[in-house]
Amino acid sequence: MMHVRLRAGIFVLVVASLTFFLPRTSLSFAPLAEPASPASSAAAATYKIDAGQSRFMVRAFAGGFLSAFAHDHNIAIREFGGEAQFTYGTVEPASLQLKIKSASLAVTDKVSASDRQKIAETMRDEVLKIGKYPDIIFNSTGIAATKTGEGQYQAKITGELTLHGVTRPVTISAQLEFGNASLRARGGFSLKQSNYDIKPVSVAGGTIKVKDELKFTFDIVAHP
Repeated sequence: MMHVRLRAGIFVLVVASLTFFLPRTSLSFAPLAEPASPASSAAAATYKIDAGQSRFMVRAFAGGFLSAFAHDHNIAIREFGGEAQFTYGTVEPASLQLKIKSASLAVTDKVSASDRQKIAETMRDEVLKIGKYPDIIFNSTGIAATKTGEGQYQAKITGELTLHGVTRPVTISAQLEFGNASLRARGGFSLKQSNYDIKPVSVAGGTIKVKDELKFTFDIVAHP
């Protein structure tokens, strides 16, 4: 029973954080792409995130005195979308908007069907409170990109993430690659649950608990 509650708690915490991302997070890294046909260096372009070809994950870590008996958890963000606007050739000015459905977070670890259901219920009802906060939203406030190679950029995306009814500043780092009809962004970022009024889950009197910090990784693909 303690392991079930711990897994559920970790899963929920991870989901609540998302966090990111920025998934394009994630994801919105499309704005960093260069034009396939540089007919106009001043032209603007809009790319939309392709969730079906993208991957956005959250990792929650076990902590506490008995953390050796607990397990870290991997959570996938299934439903997200958004678009990035950027300027051909110079990238900047650029912007990124991302929306994630909080109910779409799902644990990918090998657990029993009963454990998976309990984790999902805890995450959705107690941590994310999807009935009250169905969406997780990221809006960029600034994007800076440095060219590192042919069709490649190192980007820094700053913006505001709204999660669990709280809006906080977030900075995302990403490596960008662009092709004739696609933009790929890979990277990661971290955030603390407590910054979004989310209390890390704990069991067994606090001897086993989920760490406050969650780590996000993404591999996002976007198309014009």
